[in-house]
Amino acid sequence: MYMLTEAERIVRIPPAKLDEDIEKVIDALTWDTFEGKLGEDKAVTVLIKSVRPVGPGRIVHGDGAVYQTVRYEQVVFKPKDNEIIEGQVVEILKFGAFIRFGPLDGLLHISQVMDDRVDIDETNQRLIGKDTGRILAVGDTVKARIVSIDLNEKEPQDSKIGLTMRQPGLGKLQWLEDDRKNKQAKADAKEANAKGDA
Repeated sequence: MYMLTEAERIVRIPPAKLDEDIEKVIDALTWDTFEGKLGEDKAVTVLIKSVRPVGPGRIVHGDGAVYQTVRYEQVVFKPKDNEIIEGQVVEILKFGAFIRFGPLDGLLHISQVMDDRVDIDETNQRLIGKDTGRILAVGDTVKARIVSIDLNEKEPQDSKIGLTMRQPGLGKLQWLEDDRKNKQAKADAKEANAKGDA
């Protein structure tokens, strides 16, 4: 889930940068230091804006750098257990598919793709339902639910997020549309039969 929040943190301004435009240096260092990183609240910072210094900076003996407190607005992405996400298939492997949603990737294990036995076609990067013939391939957009989260604080891209599509209302968007049309066609046929019997 995306949220707009405000944060206050400290950036280190190296001595070599102290003779440059300090506002631009603080802005750039804040972006470099915190964008794409996991915060204390377990949210990934996606975008930073409105960076402003708070009070005077501190100089640490023996370092020579200035440690400046900054306050800024940020857009963060924080995945939650049982949250429904929409993402895109970015890779198919022998054990399932990786789904990119927001700035993170989640693993859709082969057992969680559909209520069908699944064949793996790694060469063509797709998963195929044996009975239904449904195909999940790289580039497909899916709706899935988060079932497990283990965020990596140092490298958020290496986080382990488990997904499932084995519930009503989840799956490849095309499958969901096909199911809706089939259900509507059956309802229309049933209604036509009921009118014909009357």
